[in-house]
Amino acid sequence: MTTVETGKGGTSGTTGNGGTTGNGGTTGNGGRRAGKDGRAVKAGKGGKGGSARVTEEQPGAGRAERLSAFAQRHGALVTLILVALAASIGFDTFATGDNLANMAVSSAFLAVVALGMTFVIITGGIDLSVGSLFALGGVLAAWGSRYGTAVALLLPLAVCGAIGLVNGLLIARARLAPFIVTLAAMLLARGVLLSVTDEGSTTYLVDETSFFARLGQDTLLGIGVPVWITAALFVLGAVVLRRSRFGQYVYAVGGNEDAAALMGAPVARTKIAVYTLSGLCAGLAGALNAAWLVSGVTILGAGLELEAISAVVIGGTLLTGGFGFISGSLVGVLLLKVIQNVINQIGSLDSAYQQVVSGAFLAVVVIAQTWLGRRRRML
Repeated sequence: MTTVETGKGGTSGTTGNGGTTGNGGTTGNGGRRAGKDGRAVKAGKGGKGGSARVTEEQPGAGRAERLSAFAQRHGALVTLILVALAASIGFDTFATGDNLANMAVSSAFLAVVALGMTFVIITGGIDLSVGSLFALGGVLAAWGSRYGTAVALLLPLAVCGAIGLVNGLLIARARLAPFIVTLAAMLLARGVLLSVTDEGSTTYLVDETSFFARLGQDTLLGIGVPVWITAALFVLGAVVLRRSRFGQYVYAVGGNEDAAALMGAPVARTKIAVYTLSGLCAGLAGALNAAWLVSGVTILGAGLELEAISAVVIGGTLLTGGFGFISGSLVGVLLLKVIQNVINQIGSLDSAYQQVVSGAFLAVVVIAQTWLGRRRRML
């Protein structure tokens, strides 16, 4: 279908089979006039139309755009289902209850970190400190567990949340690069961790009979408590991101920061909030991991920030910001864990192949996202 649009003042175009509008044809405010062949004449404000603009709607363009959007949003989920089905057929132990339960619990800690990372990346930022905050949170939780469950949970949340708050202040108020700020925070958190543990020589243990340990080891309906906690956090995160004003601000800041500021969105406060949230999620994940392992292991968390970023991007969130969703990050985490589990099932492959496969898969996803984004802009 061909559309002719006219602006202010001038001569309108041709409509219908030979139907012609003269100077000052019937065009009110956004008026419309159509000929026999379905062409429309549209004009802006003012009586007479100005220069005409003709646009052609390509057949099938809408379908191609919908397919591109579906691939970008649900491509990771389709891949997860296919890989899980193939693994279930190829390995007898993959689909067993014990293997799936262990995979779910081990995925829960990375998923909590990825939850906070999703908010950060949607704003167009990055947080490299979450791996060190995860390890620091675990050690602080194990140390604090001797004083009760409340201390074991609140101490890592307070310390890691404070570091995230400082990250947000430096990025939003001082306008420093997120990469540099969070890299410095990563080194700072790792230094605090080594200081608390006498350079890693001290490992704090959690009393296995304490309520805090039960948070990591107990099950509910056959599913680990950390999985239930993670599921509740993801539901809450999805509601906040999609249904709250804060979530709208997150998307607005990531889409166009200057436009968001002109709209009246609190850009600085939004950035501070998402980095604080990321720190809180990393600290909570570390605490839950310490409860699961009943100890604060100092060597954990190395490279976890890269896994979290990979999971978020694989789930469909754009690194450039402005687009993403919580459910996609969860699917990205599960896909990474399924791939790692499949490699372990093979047995003959070294664990290093997990990083090779994950890195290759991430590269493919980024290339696909870039291609799909360009294709949707062209349609």
